[in-house]
Amino acid sequence: MILSKPFLIHNQTDNVSISSPFRNSSSDSNKNTWGTSFSFLLSSNLHFHSISQRKGEERLEMDETTDECVYQTTDKWYDIEHVENVLANILSRVPVKSLLVCKSVCKRWRRLISSQAFIDVQLLWSQKNSVYIVYPYMDMMMKLYLVNNSGEITKSINFPYCDNLSLLTVVCSFDGLLCCINYPWKVDSGMVVEDVTDVEIRICNPVTKKALLLPRGSPSKEKPSIGVAFGPKINEYKIFRFFNAKRISLAKHQSRVNRRQCEVYSSSTGSWSVIGRVPYYPMHSSHSPLGSNHVFVNGKIYWFIASNEDPLIPGSILMADIEETFETINLPKEVTEHSYLVNLEGHLSLVAVYDEDEIVNIWILKDRNEPKWELKCSDHIPFSNDECVEFAVARENEIFFITSNHHYIYDPEHGFWQELDLSSISEKKFPVAFAYTESLLSCGGRMDPRMEYISDKRSI
Repeated sequence: MILSKPFLIHNQTDNVSISSPFRNSSSDSNKNTWGTSFSFLLSSNLHFHSISQRKGEERLEMDETTDECVYQTTDKWYDIEHVENVLANILSRVPVKSLLVCKSVCKRWRRLISSQAFIDVQLLWSQKNSVYIVYPYMDMMMKLYLVNNSGEITKSINFPYCDNLSLLTVVCSFDGLLCCINYPWKVDSGMVVEDVTDVEIRICNPVTKKALLLPRGSPSKEKPSIGVAFGPKINEYKIFRFFNAKRISLAKHQSRVNRRQCEVYSSSTGSWSVIGRVPYYPMHSSHSPLGSNHVFVNGKIYWFIASNEDPLIPGSILMADIEETFETINLPKEVTEHSYLVNLEGHLSLVAVYDEDEIVNIWILKDRNEPKWELKCSDHIPFSNDECVEFAVARENEIFFITSNHHYIYDPEHGFWQELDLSSISEKKFPVAFAYTESLLSCGGRMDPRMEYISDKRSI
């Protein structure tokens, strides 16, 4: 194996494997020393560029018989092509913000970082270090906060290109992409007002500062509900949009329920397709005025369906898979208005807070084929019944609660509540939080630059 001298020194100090392209070492030292490695690679890369035009370039070769290093010479930079595997291995651990800077180092680095293979590997590494992304105040300008495992704010993000929009909210997060919605503007009686019968839908990457505005859906007579499914490939997604059709055959003779339909936007086609009438409509949550609460778990989306007695209390669950088939699932028992669907340890889970009893029940759906609920735990909540839960989301084996006055992380396995000191984001208005991992994924689909607009006003 032939290595350039600087990269051989790097391999000795940081213990990075170079035996195969894009190999992912699990060494903790690799995770903690990327900064040193990156700085060394940058200086080494610039050094090689400065001497690549000179003949007689010095390099090292490992003698297979004596296990000794001997100096040789090479005439071309491309003779050390395999060093790119080391570069990719190290850069895949670098934060996305730094990777965007790295793309300006040289054409070789730009081509590497822009490749789909590198984007996929970087995502795998980033998924091992997921955090929470918190959007505490529904506003016209998005202010996002990243919260780490210790409950500390590590970064705040001002999302650009959102000027002159109505109030924005985030409805889901997956592999570094966020789905954001807001009411569009319309002119009514000579005044510009929000059109509450429609929503604008954007897929955003808050780190790369890119956003894609989806085309308008079908006209609706009432506020639509949406849900986002991801897969089957990385960076492919479908958006389900439930709406009350304005124009369908024999509409005058049909009830409002019979006019409710569903259409699906596919990132593969970049367009909407109407499925048709649906038997149920996702309920609107009082804690999420723009969108219905939903969760994506193992290729399926789940929404609450309102009970017949009270439109603010869930009565059952609506499920849709990536193939666009629908089913309903019964709840394990009666729940309250403060109930949430979450992805806990890869299972659909139900979090129900009973204010009067000051307890929380967490149920897990163990068998997706024959739905069977299992009560994982029932525990007392650390806050009084006059403090309502405004949002709940799970990350791996823990649940993040946002109440009217506090933030908590709950470990259901050990019954441990951790109160977070997030005083800097104490002001809340319809707050949401999601598990989040940084990525380089494109907003418009798998490496399709025609679908993505960065700062083009036509897309925002």
